[in-house]
Amino acid sequence: SSKDIIYFMEHLDSSISDVVNLQERLQKRHQARLEDVERRKEAKESSSVAEEKAEYFSSTFYGERACIEQLLSECSGTDRAEATRRLEEATNKVQQLQKFLNDSLLFLTQYNVREAQAALQQLQNSLSETREACLPQKTFSFRTRTKATEKSQKTELGSSNTPEAESGNNKVDNDNASAPPAPEQCGISNLSNEFVTKTSEEISKQHVLLTHLTNCKVRLFGSPSTLHLKHIEDCEILCGPVASSVFIDHCTNSTLAIPCQQLRTHNTTNTQVYVHVTSRAIIEDCSGVGFAPFTWSYPRLEEDFSLSGLDRDRNNWDKVDDFNWLDTGTPSPNWTVIPEGERKHNWDP
Repeated sequence: SSKDIIYFMEHLDSSISDVVNLQERLQKRHQARLEDVERRKEAKESSSVAEEKAEYFSSTFYGERACIEQLLSECSGTDRAEATRRLEEATNKVQQLQKFLNDSLLFLTQYNVREAQAALQQLQNSLSETREACLPQKTFSFRTRTKATEKSQKTELGSSNTPEAESGNNKVDNDNASAPPAPEQCGISNLSNEFVTKTSEEISKQHVLLTHLTNCKVRLFGSPSTLHLKHIEDCEILCGPVASSVFIDHCTNSTLAIPCQQLRTHNTTNTQVYVHVTSRAIIEDCSGVGFAPFTWSYPRLEEDFSLSGLDRDRNNWDKVDDFNWLDTGTPSPNWTVIPEGERKHNWDP
């Protein structure tokens, strides 16, 4: 009958619709599975690439560290010229190793970064100890005095650097005479309530150490090779462009202004740092550290920038890595950007 035909057709349409819907669901499920497999594959490949990069970094970094350690161990017992050459080679290799680490930060874990930084710090300490042992230099400091006193101090410095003063007699060592000029070390230490300056002639291309200073103002005009600040309290320290690294350790309630290639700050609290850094700034075990762009100026600043080799147009002053802060999604509470209205521009003593 016609009713039976109509009933049959309606159920046939419904069955066909169910089949079509089932096919669509199956197709979507299949597509979802394919996409899931592709995502898993990409994740596995990405993880594999990261692991390969980390393995390459580890083998390269620690292999190079072993070469530097071997180079430093061979400095003992050599003449001054050879020790100078090896120390300079080791210094360059340490700087290249730091750059290699900086370029690898994106795919390294925080643990790997901390381990590598600790290894670099050990190399820096070994480098300083070997330099002091093989190329001993008389540490000296200048204070702001009358012109007569300054003239007397410069005279004493000039006489202390003569071959006779270094050797204790009038004989000049032929090996030393032919040696290339080595970066020397000079420093200021154990002072309180002093205003201290050094000129470009005194610090350029030298390793400068400032230690155990309290309530002092220091002006370093020139371009040193490295700068080490240790046990600094209530001080204001301004320095010209540093060719390589600045290391700050145990600095409290102070203000610093320094251009450099790399900045490493450790155990520092309530300190403002006005910096021009072409690599990155790193802090560890610090709190209350404020950062702002370098604002100090003096007549020969541009010449010293050229001498240092720093890129005047590249300043990563606000790119700070805190090795004690592992939450990459939240800013570290241990450092801040100094607000523009609170930044210091007038550095007159």
